[in-house]
Amino acid sequence: MNGKKQYLDLDDTDRTILSLLQQDGTLSNPKLAEHVSLSVTPCWRRLKRLEQEGFITSYQANLDRRKLGLDVLAFVQVSFVIVTDVSIKHFEEVIQTHPQVLSCHKVTGEADYLLQVVAESLDAYSDFVENVLRVIPGISMIHSSLAMREIKSSTRLPIIGVD
Repeated sequence: MNGKKQYLDLDDTDRTILSLLQQDGTLSNPKLAEHVSLSVTPCWRRLKRLEQEGFITSYQANLDRRKLGLDVLAFVQVSFVIVTDVSIKHFEEVIQTHPQVLSCHKVTGEADYLLQVVAESLDAYSDFVENVLRVIPGISMIHSSLAMREIKSSTRLPIIGVD
């Protein structure tokens, strides 16, 4: 089913539930029900449906990377000499195994991939580039942009129709 079609099937209560859970994933079902003016059982059913239909994929705590000693945030563009199924598969498998890679996207433009990488220090980031990225066959260019100051960082998605 088309993602837009699925979203259009949500009513205001479903959208509000999604918005509230993005703000606080620890909300209990009774508190959530109170916020959306439902009794506990119908609220629980809606929540389970949103999970089963894949609108809610997981629950997690958002952590402060700096308090965890991850002071470097890099945006890394990676390009390949020749893109083959084998080189891409190998690259994507390697990237999946490294927790310092927060996200990896196949993109349009000059680069083939855009990564978001965290590290404890510039030396640790340099080690990642030299010992992980540079040893992957087929990579022709690695361009790093280091974040100097974080203006906004969020994993919350806009919920259309909810203020």
